[in-house]
Amino acid sequence: MGGFRGFPAKSRQTPVPNVFFSAVLPMIDGLDELKVTLQLFSRLGWKKGYPRFVTMKELSGDLDLMSGLALEGRDPSKALAEGLRRCEERGTFLHLSLERKDETEHLYFLNTDADRRAIQRVERGEVDVGALPKVGVVAEPPERRSIYELYEENIGVLSPLIADDLKEAEDLYPYQWIVEAFREAVRLNRRRWRYIQRILENWQSEGKSHGEFGGGPQATSGEPAAAKPRGGYIVKRRRA
Repeated sequence: MGGFRGFPAKSRQTPVPNVFFSAVLPMIDGLDELKVTLQLFSRLGWKKGYPRFVTMKELSGDLDLMSGLALEGRDPSKALAEGLRRCEERGTFLHLSLERKDETEHLYFLNTDADRRAIQRVERGEVDVGALPKVGVVAEPPERRSIYELYEENIGVLSPLIADDLKEAEDLYPYQWIVEAFREAVRLNRRRWRYIQRILENWQSEGKSHGEFGGGPQATSGEPAAAKPRGGYIVKRRRA
């Protein structure tokens, strides 16, 4: 297994509150909780709109996270559930359950005053969380193919110049982004590396949200005016 090759110069940054390093990190004693915590910070940092939250479905559909939780033959779904439980119990993140027609959706918010108020407004029906992302659950992570294999399978013969570009992209972008960019190019019949590269560049510069182009990190200050009750869901009350 090869070692980490280092952070590329243009890699995106994830905002993490300073108090996490002094008050939370020293208390974390399990890898599941640590991996889930960092993934939640990453996803929240690139969310847009109000309120900002991450769903359990989003996490369970993240190939990189689930692959990491499946190390040593472990069940990644159980590891994810355990990591989320520990995050909630520690108070790093807040958990809200919404009863839909066919299932229960689990939403996770950063534990701040603003997000506590946001949850209360959702519970009162004043804020609509909108259409939750439809993400397929990764039960068991499939075998990870290299970017060179993806290129040869979807585009054609690999040249030395393209190989250099692929290596740079592999260092710069998350693996799941690369897979999705190849898939998008194939779907549109744009089987060219330059087209795939533009997709990745746009996702990095504009933010990637559920497979679509979106904005970057949002400010945490300020809240919009109260909305009329709506949403088509029932809030599952949390136990005191």
